[in-house]
Amino acid sequence: MRAFRGSAIGERLASPVFASEQMREVFRLAKRAAASDTKVLITGESGVGKDVVARFIHTSSSRNVADYVPVNSAGITESLLESELFGHAKGSFTGAHRDKLGKLQLADKGTLFLDEVGEMSLRMQAVLLRFLENGEIQAVGAAGARVQVDVRVIAATNRDLRERVRAGQFREDLLYRLQVIQLRIPPLRERRADIRPLAMHFLESSGKQITLTDAAWQALEQYRWPGNVRELHNVIDQIVWLSSDEGAVDLKGLPEVVTAAQNFLPARERRRQVADDLYQALVNGYSFWDHIHPLLLNRDITRHDLRELVRRGLSVTRGNYRKLLQLFGMQPKDYKRFMNFLMTHDCRPDFREFRTVTTDHHASRRDVTSLLPPLPKREEAEDESSETLVKKTAS
Repeated sequence: MRAFRGSAIGERLASPVFASEQMREVFRLAKRAAASDTKVLITGESGVGKDVVARFIHTSSSRNVADYVPVNSAGITESLLESELFGHAKGSFTGAHRDKLGKLQLADKGTLFLDEVGEMSLRMQAVLLRFLENGEIQAVGAAGARVQVDVRVIAATNRDLRERVRAGQFREDLLYRLQVIQLRIPPLRERRADIRPLAMHFLESSGKQITLTDAAWQALEQYRWPGNVRELHNVIDQIVWLSSDEGAVDLKGLPEVVTAAQNFLPARERRRQVADDLYQALVNGYSFWDHIHPLLLNRDITRHDLRELVRRGLSVTRGNYRKLLQLFGMQPKDYKRFMNFLMTHDCRPDFREFRTVTTDHHASRRDVTSLLPPLPKREEAEDESSETLVKKTAS
């Protein structure tokens, strides 16, 4: 287990705290990324710790002797963001009472962390793209020559930038510039092994000797954490504030949002289970065209279910659509038909997202396969089991 000092989430972390294999892989790739000046795009839901990973890359690189400068694109209006990044000259606009250096110049020889890059306006995206292409900056309102700076840019977003490109809200050429290396940080609900070590660290950082009962730990580990590590940090702060110094904290000492969540399963989780069930059905002998395809046409499943099903398959095949056909029991000749089908129904995830992701999908609790007919008995002389196929594809 390790830990790392980050910003809002990571300010109390001396080094990255994790126990899951998913985060071990993220930091292994981050360590490799730190060995070069290649641009990095970090994706993941809000609160997963994107800034922590960005800081880790900076401190693990040769640029750690210079500054790490974070900028939140969503927290600054467009009219001020250009000044924030590039600086401004005195008198260039109302309130510009003196010259001001921009964050890019402050990050010279260091790293600029550009958070929430997906919230940038198209105009600011064009300005940023121009800088990424030539490394030159000019302060707003300055008449002098441009200044060359040496800055490594690490960007982060909780948005699907591919979707925003298709919607005309994000420049595709900028995405290519930023996404040389992409690191996806999984949400906390997908790496539950990290919940306890993170919570224990936050408890220890409070300075109070607080322990939790087994029931309390179970509630924390079963909660879905929609706010991810940021929400976990907040919940631990509430526990610390509400607890006395006597005895261990039980269920009554936890915030209501955590204990109430044990009584129901959110709709999003139910949809996740549908995709899990369909995935298990396919890899265990059902046919995509004969069984899954009719479910969509009959509206027994949604496009979201289908999209999540494809994502589960791609996480096993490392983004390889041709191997996905084999995994789902289709013939190679079906490749074009399958890809056209996914495109038509907007269910075709970008394969690059899964090139470094490994996921083990277990059978879910809700059995959507009741909608499928029973499979005929298979002969013992079958070439290879679907379980073997899954293992071969994942390797």
